[in-house]
Amino acid sequence: MSNATLKQIRAFVAVARSNSFAEAAAQINLSQPALSIAIKTLEQSVGGQLLTRTTRAFGLTPEGEEFLPTAKRLLSDWDDALEDLENRFALHTGRITMAAMPSFASNLLPQGLFAYKQQHPHIRVALHDVIAEDVVRMVRAGRAELGISFYPGELDDLNFSPLFEDRFVAVLPNGHPLTRQQDIDIAELAGEDLITLQAPSQVRQLISDLLAQQQLPFAPAFEAHQLITVGRMVANGLGVSIVPALSEQQMLEVNACCRPLRGAGLIRQVGILTRRRYPLSAASQAMMTVLQETFSSPP
Repeated sequence: MSNATLKQIRAFVAVARSNSFAEAAAQINLSQPALSIAIKTLEQSVGGQLLTRTTRAFGLTPEGEEFLPTAKRLLSDWDDALEDLENRFALHTGRITMAAMPSFASNLLPQGLFAYKQQHPHIRVALHDVIAEDVVRMVRAGRAELGISFYPGELDDLNFSPLFEDRFVAVLPNGHPLTRQQDIDIAELAGEDLITLQAPSQVRQLISDLLAQQQLPFAPAFEAHQLITVGRMVANGLGVSIVPALSEQQMLEVNACCRPLRGAGLIRQVGILTRRRYPLSAASQAMMTVLQETFSSPP
């Protein structure tokens, strides 16, 4: 089995290209004795001569002629691989895959992506806007390096880096009597038809738990998969809802009305999820830094 090294192959190609040991040694920054040793060691490693030597000249053996194109390709591939790696560490190239819950992806994340693009214009970003539970699953499975979601609880395999706290709000149809109030007690929603996300949504579970603590019933009249659909249902008078404040702009855009919940305690941390035992790429680490700088205070 051959133990040829990159240094030896580089020495062979340099000699073959320049047809001069002196020029070849200068090209690759070796002394002529070191260059001769590298060639001799390569020949010993492969089991035969690659260069023919006379007192006046040298040339390639048939085996050397055959090996030269492969040796050049090996060096080119190696140099290309090193250049690509250097570019990735220098953030001149690369790709990030990240996942974010839709309420963050559609409202705040574009601001962070713009800041990142200004600093690192050559990094490509693939974004999956999925429900919070799927953000956790994608990061855990390695399908996304970074995930942005509500705090999912203590997880042995994931790290959670907080960004800010999000407070939940009541969503009402325009003209609803409760819209005349500056804020709303959650008990005041008890007699209304409630519209929620479908299980196993974290948001739905939070609302269910809170109503149970307040000894209020949890019996949704309508359920939907996306918060924007919930907002449209509310705007059309089908009932009321409770959503993260992150989604307030979406609710307003579909002509629903939002009011703070008084004393509800519905506060959740929003942060970045990463896998605990896997280091981030340089591009993803830079993205994490930008997100922390951009969203380090409440939105």
